[in-house]
Amino acid sequence: MHEMALAEGVVDLVEDAARANGVTRIKTVVIEIGALSHVAPEALLFCFDAVSRDSVAAGARLEIVAVAGAGWCLDCGKTVPLTERFGACPECGRHHVQMTVGDEMRVKEVEVG
Repeated sequence: MHEMALAEGVVDLVEDAARANGVTRIKTVVIEIGALSHVAPEALLFCFDAVSRDSVAAGARLEIVAVAGAGWCLDCGKTVPLTERFGACPECGRHHVQMTVGDEMRVKEVEVG
């Protein structure tokens, strides 16, 4: 389950930021996860709770914001929605779509308190 490693990375990132800013408690962590990122949000929630227990993020709420997939079709020159990696362009049906958004995972916001 790679979500455990991802959750550990999020906690490390949040702890580093908290330490640099003199923060002793994190209330909420907001994460954006792309629909095409192959991250299971439920598993990430479970793992975050487990790995944050002995950190400044202990008891913090993890809020996940879904980011839809999109890409640039090299054939028809349009930005189009994507529901799968390497999927066909919904406009022209060809498979020359370069993903531009939807595979990311980033910490968007941290609420302290």
